[in-house]
Amino acid sequence: MIRRGEPWGSPARGPAVARGAGGDADLADLVRDHPGSRLSFRPDPSCDVARAVGLTPSASGAVELALDAVALGDTLVVNLVVAGPAPDRLRWWHRRRPVTVRVDHRPVFEGRATTVVVANGQFLRGADLVPRGHPGDGRLEVQVYAVPPGQRATLRRRVRAGGHLPHPEIVTAHGRRVEVAWAGPTPLEADGRARGRRATLVATVVPAAFTLLV
Repeated sequence: MIRRGEPWGSPARGPAVARGAGGDADLADLVRDHPGSRLSFRPDPSCDVARAVGLTPSASGAVELALDAVALGDTLVVNLVVAGPAPDRLRWWHRRRPVTVRVDHRPVFEGRATTVVVANGQFLRGADLVPRGHPGDGRLEVQVYAVPPGQRATLRRRVRAGGHLPHPEIVTAHGRRVEVAWAGPTPLEADGRARGRRATLVATVVPAAFTLLV
């Protein structure tokens, strides 16, 4: 886990145990199959974790980075969990619904919102959704969106460069465990893949879940 003021990454101490390619969900599958291992990964343009750590398809693999993951029930996530409509796709017609959010057992939101984001990384489809997100700091960033319909077009424009924060109707927090309870089943997206609908979820950080060669 990286701490403020400490360097991140070190010279690679050995070859990759496994190799893979693709987007964030493909990387999560590789991590699930090889937990705690040194991995080589060739990202495609959709890979937001690669964008966050500077990994390119032509990377030499000379440096290794310890990266966290998110345990979401029996699902492993390396970048983002989005419950409700994603902020980059939020439209005026999406309804705010009752939701309660707790972080490290502390209540941080109870009210009506469209969306809850639980982030290990920083980007969502290239948008700088979580400017404070760092996939190696041992914590999760949380955002709760209660943005009114009339402000959502501006939100979508500003989210590309991270200019949507701070916002009085976006509650932010961070911690190691996040509990979300909606009034009813809500669409869930994890690492860009639809994961059905859930009324509740519990997400916990998995520090140094794998080592990535870059």
